[in-house]
Amino acid sequence: MSTGFFNVPIAINEPVKNYAPNSSERQQLKDTIAAMRAQQMDIPMYIGNQEVRTNDKATLTSPHDHQHVLGHYHKGNKTHVSQAIDAALAARPNWVNMSWEQRAAIFLKAAELAAGPFRMKLNAATMMGQSKNVYQAEIDAACEFTDFLRFNVQYMTEIYKQQPISSPGVWNRVEQRPLEGFVFALTPFNFTAIAGNLPSSAALMGNVVVWKPANTQIYAANVLMQLFKAAGVPDGVINLVYVSGPDAGDVIFKHPDFAGIHFTGSTSVFQDIWKSIGNNIHLYKSYPRIVGETGGKDFIMAHPSADIKTVSTALSRGAFEYQGQKCSAASRAYIPSNIWPEVKAQLQADLKSFKMGPTEDFSNFINAVIDEKSFDKLAKFIDAAKQDKNVEIVAGGNYDKSKGWFIEPTVIVAQDPYYVTMCEELFGPILTIFVYNQNEFEATLDIVDKTSVYALTGAIIAQDRYAIDLATKKLNHSAGNFYINDKCTGAVVGQQPFGGARGSGTNDKAGSMINLLRWVSPRTIKETFVPATDYRYPFLD
Repeated sequence: MSTGFFNVPIAINEPVKNYAPNSSERQQLKDTIAAMRAQQMDIPMYIGNQEVRTNDKATLTSPHDHQHVLGHYHKGNKTHVSQAIDAALAARPNWVNMSWEQRAAIFLKAAELAAGPFRMKLNAATMMGQSKNVYQAEIDAACEFTDFLRFNVQYMTEIYKQQPISSPGVWNRVEQRPLEGFVFALTPFNFTAIAGNLPSSAALMGNVVVWKPANTQIYAANVLMQLFKAAGVPDGVINLVYVSGPDAGDVIFKHPDFAGIHFTGSTSVFQDIWKSIGNNIHLYKSYPRIVGETGGKDFIMAHPSADIKTVSTALSRGAFEYQGQKCSAASRAYIPSNIWPEVKAQLQADLKSFKMGPTEDFSNFINAVIDEKSFDKLAKFIDAAKQDKNVEIVAGGNYDKSKGWFIEPTVIVAQDPYYVTMCEELFGPILTIFVYNQNEFEATLDIVDKTSVYALTGAIIAQDRYAIDLATKKLNHSAGNFYINDKCTGAVVGQQPFGGARGSGTNDKAGSMINLLRWVSPRTIKETFVPATDYRYPFLD
């Protein structure tokens, strides 16, 4: 067998297309949307080499047009989870023994498919199924997913290259083995890139995967699975099932070959999963890897020296892009009294200019929240704020679900920095602001740090460098991704590895080597060329 030391293509971030009027990509995407809207998809589960249809179907609709049926997916049960595990374990021997460069080639091909032939389909599915505007879909489904694939291949080679030193007469080496068993990937609705990365990053490192996406992301997950198959991912390496969380957990977390979970979702669900794994720890062949990115109550902290337009833009973009349905979205802000009147005026003007409506109209900045459950939760918080004399709604405050799940971007000003919407994760287009005394910057930093159980993202906006230095140090544990003079969203693969600690997860940094190290188990090998033949040491003489 011939072999060699191989260098993979150097990873670069996929350029973002702008979809400007009269651009070729704009017309291509509109044509793709029209074609996909004209048909109702019949979406199977993918288990081994089978497309599984149960005829127990659920309907998929657009959040911004809940009368429009996108298609139907076939619901599974515990039996299908067991079948997916069996298919994964059956595929494991060949996948584990495949040369690493062949795995690399598969996922490099997947990256080129995502950036090229599948780009418009991925974007269209994300726009229609998850109600993302064209720009938000482009930076997610096309660019970030492509970046994950490219950079993960590069990180994989860097991991394999890390080797120990060897003393004379000895050769020490380390090999990185896939985990012994299967990995469970549980993915959220809000990012197609995350839905693609969680199963593929584990698979890239030689693992086999059972993947369950959020029901509200299945429309795009189906396109991802088609892409994986087109890239050459062998049958059984990634198995896609649509089952309830309890059904999946009841089978997976009791299986002796459960080797790890790659999770993005709510903190409460992740904590329940951790408990289940702990209670069943005696059942497993090895200690499972638990990797999770969960919630956030992300902040923007403005200093009295902050630039007005920088603050207002960070708020309007950070809080309201994709309707605030990002783990990193700005949902609480602290504005000093000296600049608040101007920030307020600029923010109100920005929100007044927002257009809200369906994603198919590219002029809409704001679209619908994901489903009725989310809509109802957010509406209750808005109604409570309207009745509370200690808070003021200075923008928005309206909602309508007659056509789609539309929540107007809403800004609440609270007199109490610990008001409920300053503390609780809402996951929607609601921003709560506390206006602090401009002379109490340092004391307010303490409030920022203590307010939330989460520690995902945060930002300091200031022109005073001493203030930036102070905030960076005092908020050391308040955010895993910290931004200076920018909004607290928009992490780019290869540039800002993403993740947080405290209640926000295990901080294993998606889009970095750190994450991929969780999906391998190293073995150290020492080879001695001329071994000792006498037990006696010189000190015994």
